Amino acid sequence: MNAAAKRQFMDKFNLNGKVALITGGSRGIGKSIAMAMADAGADIIIASRKQPDLEEAAKEISQMGRKVIPIVANVRNLPEIDTLVQQVMDKFGKIDILVNNAATNPIYGPVFAFNEKAWDATMGLNLKGMFFLSLAVGKIMKDKGKGGAIVNISSEGGIRPGVGLGVYSISKAGVIMLTEVLAQEWGRYGIRVNGIAPGVIKTKFSEALWKDPVRAEESAANTALGRLADPDEMACMAVFMASDASSYMTGQTIQLDGGFFASVQKLLNNLPQ
Repeated sequence: MNAAAKRQFMDKFNLNGKVALITGGSRGIGKSIAMAMADAGADIIIASRKQPDLEEAAKEISQMGRKVIPIVANVRNLPEIDTLVQQVMDKFGKIDILVNNAATNPIYGPVFAFNEKAWDATMGLNLKGMFFLSLAVGKIMKDKGKGGAIVNISSEGGIRPGVGLGVYSISKAGVIMLTEVLAQEWGRYGIRVNGIAPGVIKTKFSEALWKDPVRAEESAANTALGRLADPDEMACMAVFMASDASSYMTGQTIQLDGGFFASVQKLLNNLPQ
């Protein structure tokens, strides 16, 4: 491959001229994705519920030389989705990339601990909000006629139920199906929809699973790589999914779990018959 061809190949990963909206973008995986997309050339809108966290994240992203706008929004509430999307359109006139990252898990424990309020909070943000925000942004992408990319953050728990994460796992399984449904229906408009299913990542959201040394050691031992992941390791995949480097990829949810599934299968294969 000559130098010119190599430059052209690597250019497929850049996001120059793109506008990316990232929910839950003030910390953890969402913040890492926002910073990675800014580094790849995109202008960024980060949305979450807390203004101070947003402002702090926006300062870091702005140092990368890209435009960044923090917007307070709870995408569980449909009127706030409309306001969020309108604010983005007023500022940029388009949305090329949507990253659905905002999520919640109000109760860590058995499903018997859940009541209707906790169920609604989980499903409202993790699935309902994601659906209706995707719908609002998808309509804009369709009407603009230039396609776009949507990246949904699911979870390893959406593929195999996590202990103490039953309702969260149900919601994240729904995210995987949502990804496939939207990909199937919107491919004709040039809108690609893919997902990431992280394992245990060292973020504030999953502190209960990795700050306890015993649980952290157990979780790491259950992966083929023998360690937990950092948020930046999810961000690289998100940039790939949002860029032209993945131009023929849609409807896929990629497990980024350090080989957890492979490790479990190995253990199962070693069981006595």
